[in-house]
Amino acid sequence: MTFHEEGAQRASSHRSVHLTFIAIAIALAAVLGAANPQPASAAGVKVVVIVGPVGSSTSTYITAAKRYAAQARSYGANVVEIYSPNATWSRVKAAAQGAKVVIYLGHGNGSPSPYGAFSKYTKDGFGLNKSSGNGNYNTKYWGEYYIKTGIKLAPNAVVILNRLCYASGNSEWGTANPTKSTAKKRVDNYGAGFLRAGARAIFADGITSASYVLYGLFRTNRTMGAIFRSSSNFVGAYDFKFTSVRTPAYTAWMAPKAPGRYYRSVIGNLSLTAATFRGS
Repeated sequence: MTFHEEGAQRASSHRSVHLTFIAIAIALAAVLGAANPQPASAAGVKVVVIVGPVGSSTSTYITAAKRYAAQARSYGANVVEIYSPNATWSRVKAAAQGAKVVIYLGHGNGSPSPYGAFSKYTKDGFGLNKSSGNGNYNTKYWGEYYIKTGIKLAPNAVVILNRLCYASGNSEWGTANPTKSTAKKRVDNYGAGFLRAGARAIFADGITSASYVLYGLFRTNRTMGAIFRSSSNFVGAYDFKFTSVRTPAYTAWMAPKAPGRYYRSVIGNLSLTAATFRGS
């Protein structure tokens, strides 16, 4: 609200009323500001964006990743981008140290899957370039073991897994939809290594944009659960929560698009606020 100069010819009573209105407006603004605090600056917050090799689809994944990178920079974040064919484990490992947000797009290799027993060395991590500069088909999986032992994230870090198979509970394209029990295990397993690396929330969006997560983290004071629910793709008709088996201190929330269509999930501390995320 803008107040204009009243002028010397106004009666003192009018001046008093005017000053009273100003005082009320200032007090109201203070109350509203306390109720709706402005998000803190994201300046200096480290965001790492990674795209692993996904064959002929790599360029579309990189296009999506660059949009996330630009969005994070618009909030003032310090963004590091690592893309196939140069997204090797050594580069990703070095860049991810101390990261506040890690965004990964690429192949997912989760568990349970049709590909044999669980292996901590290959499951539930990143699919990266086996060697640098040798195209977008040379994939090697760096599993949960490497995530939890090789990376130390910033306090209350957030991981975003986008366009992966398995991470949100889903199956690979062209295969049968998983049972609810299998989908839950996939989400639980995919979160375990990242939680042990210091993350406190892991969002997985299998087919839709995760830009709402970045907005929620840097432009609101919502909880992680409220950020998950804020997506325009949230479907509440079939959603459910469960306590993690692999990491019992944390909770998973899954919101399938329809029965068997497990494309969205979050696991971690769902009560953690974006304000705490930014401030820690």
